[in-house]
Amino acid sequence: MNIDTIVDEQYHGLSLRALADAPVQALRGVSDKDAKALAAAFNVHSVRELAALDCVRWASAITTLAEQETDSPAEQARETLLDEAVEMTFPASDPVSVEASVTRIEVAPDMVDAHSDHQHAGKVEDSTAGAH
Repeated sequence: MNIDTIVDEQYHGLSLRALADAPVQALRGVSDKDAKALAAAFNVHSVRELAALDCVRWASAITTLAEQETDSPAEQARETLLDEAVEMTFPASDPVSVEASVTRIEVAPDMVDAHSDHQHAGKVEDSTAGAH
């Protein structure tokens, strides 16, 4: 990486040690006004002091870990159930099969018979028996 792309022109060519000890204005995009605000709010004057701020470290750590975070088992299950429900509802509606005129024939997974497994199945049978 060419470090000169992230520091102001007057700091081009300096070593990393020198840049770490440079004022925060050495960083591209940090104005004198920004530097005064950092000094007033956090007593930060150098790039090293800025990097050492706990809130900056925490923000960096959270962001780095967030990029690696996976869904919880509950979120994964919810997404899988949603995907399977959509696939069963619209099995041949994805753009590839529609565009290619391909019809997929899918067999539904083994499902429990809702009529016999339903918590009120007995009531349903009683009500339908009287109707016949």
